[in-house]
Amino acid sequence: MAKMDAVQDFEDVAAGAYLTIKPGSGSEWIIHNIGHEGTVSISFYDGTNELEFESSHAGPHCFAYYAWHVTNTNYMRVKNEDGTAKLIYYDGVITK
Repeated sequence: MAKMDAVQDFEDVAAGAYLTIKPGSGSEWIIHNIGHEGTVSISFYDGTNELEFESSHAGPHCFAYYAWHVTNTNYMRVKNEDGTAKLIYYDGVITK
């Protein structure tokens, strides 16, 4: 994938599980949109430390037109807080 190509994922995420938004080693992305069918929590994560900035946000909803920067060492996780599997989506662009 080349710089400025779109990056996206659309997953059916199990209850209590995460959709991880993490580029491969050496890549960097800007995430613009996160959509979710059910209740989610969204956090920045570095493999050890977690900063949850959206807690138990009920869905369906779309966080649109943001500019979250993620790398292979500092990335995002979206947790399905519902009791059943729910759809979670993200999209953005590759910057490096």
